[in-house]
Amino acid sequence: MKTEVSEYLRGIVNSLPDSPGCYQYLDDTGTIIYVGKAKRLKRRVSSYFQKEQQSLKTRRLVENIRDIKYIVVNTEEDALLLENNLIKQWNPKYNILLKDGKTYPSIVVTNEYFPRIFQTRKINRKYGTYFGPYSHIPTLHLLLELIQNLYPLRRCKMPITADGVADNRYRECLDYHIKNCGGMCIGKVSHDEYMQWINEAKEILKGNTRDIEQQLRQEMTRLAEDLRFEEAEQLKRKYLLLENYRSKSEVVSSVVTNVDVFNIESGEKEAYVNYLHVVNGCITQAFTFEIKKRLEETPEELLVLGIGEMRKRYPSGSKEVIVPFPVEQFLNDVEFTIPQRGDKKKLLELSRLNVLQYKKDRILQADKLNPEQKGVRLMKELQTLLGMEKMPITIECFDNSNSQGTDAVAGCVVFRMGKPSKKDYRKYNIKTVDGPDDYASMQEVVRRRYTRMVDEQTPLPDLIITDGGRGQMEVVRKVVEDELHLNIPIAGLAKDDKHRTHELLYGFPPQVVGMKTDSSLFHLLTHIQDEVHRFAITFHRQKRSKHQVASELDEIKGIGPRTRDLLIKHFRSVKRIREAEIAELTEVVGANKAKILHEALAKNAENT
Repeated sequence: MKTEVSEYLRGIVNSLPDSPGCYQYLDDTGTIIYVGKAKRLKRRVSSYFQKEQQSLKTRRLVENIRDIKYIVVNTEEDALLLENNLIKQWNPKYNILLKDGKTYPSIVVTNEYFPRIFQTRKINRKYGTYFGPYSHIPTLHLLLELIQNLYPLRRCKMPITADGVADNRYRECLDYHIKNCGGMCIGKVSHDEYMQWINEAKEILKGNTRDIEQQLRQEMTRLAEDLRFEEAEQLKRKYLLLENYRSKSEVVSSVVTNVDVFNIESGEKEAYVNYLHVVNGCITQAFTFEIKKRLEETPEELLVLGIGEMRKRYPSGSKEVIVPFPVEQFLNDVEFTIPQRGDKKKLLELSRLNVLQYKKDRILQADKLNPEQKGVRLMKELQTLLGMEKMPITIECFDNSNSQGTDAVAGCVVFRMGKPSKKDYRKYNIKTVDGPDDYASMQEVVRRRYTRMVDEQTPLPDLIITDGGRGQMEVVRKVVEDELHLNIPIAGLAKDDKHRTHELLYGFPPQVVGMKTDSSLFHLLTHIQDEVHRFAITFHRQKRSKHQVASELDEIKGIGPRTRDLLIKHFRSVKRIREAEIAELTEVVGANKAKILHEALAKNAENT
């Protein structure tokens, strides 16, 4: 059966033309499972059947191909547009999935007799002309406010007709009286004048404010020469409004006219593409969307797909497309530019900023919906960063605490998939070290911890983190590797002069691991360090408090260890014992001991 299929497919491939077109792969049920475009159909399709060049995903696709269909077109640009249509029509199993972000609002100019201009999220091309979408909402509001200030366009939803205006069917509304509307429904503004306002508003929405400014300036000069100063003043107000808007919206020099800007950020399973349309230095359209990978597509292939999608969705007449790296030339009469400096480079960086922000928002949104997914993502990121063989599902971190060598303790906290596992936390009293020796204390605790885990055959951690720098890492390594002969990766978190987590160290000799301090992974490591410090110092304070209480009570003759323990259990502190009445003390230790205790504590307080 396989031989028959192979011969059948080979015959189709050999008969394919070398012209541009789209090809479709079908499975044994006749379902389209993949759609692609090609500048030369025969060369592109035959490449799928060259085993030495196949990835795992491509092999899976080829194994399911039972038939091939193709459509020949005139140009590669036509092939790209046709590919988009076919993918959306059939939604093939192995094709990239395009996912839009949230629906950004657009501005619509309706097709009514007296058109209206307002913001909307619903797109119906029969209803009017649409501009946008606008991902930066303040820009949209600024445009609408500018148009409303320049032109007294109607805002009501009344279906106004030419016959209705001629027959005086309508009455003026409040908007007319407060001068927000020109009163076109009652014949105060002619249809021709109103449509002139609409045409000028459309030019503003396209970003062509300079032409309108020039017209206003010329008309303003002519009116002033004719001594029509009031009319000139009205035009001057409009001119200043336009100039103020342009100064706020112009991101680069107005010399940059009518260009498309694209940038991409590619991940393991998805990529994000940002699109900006720039006219006269102003961004008139901006959009970012997600692409789901299916066959380990390269960033170049994904970017070409994104460019085709955006130019089809928002028809652009731009003859220049700014991209971050070379891509295949597939658009006729269009120049692809990779800027190295200047305003175009600034636009490319702005596009990258947008795509990175969109990626961050999508990741945060996914983390909120699935917290476990966040833990897996961070652990994979840490594994890649450190070059570990396996993902660090379990992380243990140690810290010491003492007061000039007294009451020395240590703590061990355990994190699983990025979350604290408090039932596995452990406290340690330092037994073999005299004086404030942090290195020796750390070695004792680590030795006790992992000797017991080996004896009890408890699963060992995937990563050990020390709350300290190179010195702490080395003493832990000597115990783990040299004494116990265990293979557990060791990292260290060092702090700066202000006692803030500063850097992550890994390897021997330890090297600084580059990591952004505002990343989620860095925040997790900081949390682990803060948590082990809190756990160790809390245990130390508890021990020191009990030690101080016990010491003062031990000095009182007639109060033995058993009585001391009863008092500590009931009152919790010497201060409360001192403040207690004799009757309350009598209930706990009896009348004779209560009297001795009360007098001794009172005498100690006087001496103090």
